This record gives sequence, structure tokens and C-alpha cells, in this order.
Amino acid sequence: MDSTTIRIHSFLEASLSNGPGRRAVLWVQGCTLGCPDCFNPETYLNRGGEVVPISSLVHRIQNLSGSLEGITISGGEPLQQRRPLESLLKQVRSSTSLSVILFSGYTWDEINRIPGIHTLLTLVDILIAGRYDSNRRLAQGLIGSANKTVHFLSDRYSWADLSRTAEAEVMIDPGGEIILSGIDPLRWSA
Repeated sequence: MDSTTIRIHSFLEASLSNGPGRRAVLWVQGCTLGCPDCFNPETYLNRGGEVVPISSLVHRIQNLSGSLEGITISGGEPLQQRRPLESLLKQVRSSTSLSVILFSGYTWDEINRIPGIHTLLTLVDILIAGRYDSNRRLAQGLIGSANKTVHFLSDRYSWADLSRTAEAEVMIDPGGEIILSGIDPLRWSA
């Protein structure tokens, strides 16, 4: 994939459970980490989802920016699409004042070994790193399990901001689809 398109699983225009304030949420498609009990196993397949031009995604985010505090990037594994993600975030940063939260299954040490990663990290306010471990489940303040690490890469947010984030939310889109979202998403059972 080049840096003009990105493969996404889904895009949510507004959420209150994916970071401080009202946020757009982008779930990228594709992840080779395969964490047991992952919240989003449907995002694993690299050929799933939809390939979207970054320019159209940036335009969509710009149109929403007046009603948002920020954008949250999750997955799948966002860093497995590092170049397209960097292109997206550069354009979002240059054209809006939105904050950026990035979830990654890679550990902080693994992230720092990715060639050229430091440019992307300058575009992120909070990075939450580490594979989900269901044996160490925490589900508080955007942290799924106790082994995850939180990195405040700017001074825009603090621990208090994360602790005020709702753990889960239920939304119904205009087409009647029920969306369960958050760090501790509710489970649908019949």
C-alpha cells in the first residue's frame, strides 16, 4: 500500500468512549499480532475492510473538526500501515487543531525500533502501547490490560483526562446498526 491510501475497517464520526472529549475513531484493517481475546478480531485480515484515499478521509475529518476534540486511531494494528498513517496524520495536523490518540499492540520498545517512527510519533498526543493480555484485564482509562503502557507525547492531556473517559457506549446509526464501542465494550448476547 502506498501513502495515498489506507485500508480501514471502519470510521465512527463521534464517540465519547475512545478518549477525552468527542472524537472521531478510525479502526484500521490488518493485524498480524493476533492477541488472544482481542476486542477487534474482525480487523485481523489484511485483505478485509476498505481501501480509502487518504485525501477523502482527511476531508471527512476536516468537515467534522468543528464538533470534535480529536481523533483516535485503533485497529487492527495502525503501525502496520505506518506510512499511510503518517501521511493521514500530517494532513490532519496541518489543517485542524484536533488531538490524536494512537493505540498500538506493539510495545514501546518495539515501536522505538521501527525505522523512521519518530516522525509519526511527533504527530501523536497519546500513544497506548502493548498487546492486550486478557489475564491482566484492566479496562480503565483507555487501558485494556495492565501490561499496556501510556505515553503522553505532548502536554495536551494528563492521566486525569484519561480517567474521565467513559468505558463503553452504545450507539445506533441512522441505518439501525447497533455500535458497541470503548475500552471495555459491552458484549451483545441474545
